[in-house]
Amino acid sequence: MKKQRPVNLELTTISFPPSAIASILHRVSGVIMLVLVGLLVWLLAISLRSYEGFVQAQNVLANPVIKFVIWGFMTALGYHILAGLRHMVMDLGFWEELDSGNTSAVVTVILAVVLSVLAGIWLW
Repeated sequence: MKKQRPVNLELTTISFPPSAIASILHRVSGVIMLVLVGLLVWLLAISLRSYEGFVQAQNVLANPVIKFVIWGFMTALGYHILAGLRHMVMDLGFWEELDSGNTSAVVTVILAVVLSVLAGIWLW
């Protein structure tokens, strides 16, 4: 018996189905939120100390780079909520088939893009 199996190391040739991409993005959005929640808690703590701290937090939030980071957090949060709802519906026994699972994944990504654009409009 040969122990050598074919190995495909060229990642550009691998095509994932939409449901796999949605699942991977769900995990990535959770990690993004975990990392950025420290910044948000820090800003909240500064803003609650005093009036000067509140003004300092406002000045930090006026920075375009910080606005972009907050937009990224809001985008990750929106996608994570939508994908979480999708997973809960699947736990109830719906959208478990290949076609409906892929369709729900595509709809989730499209809705997340819409939420992301709306968050960007609201933030800027």
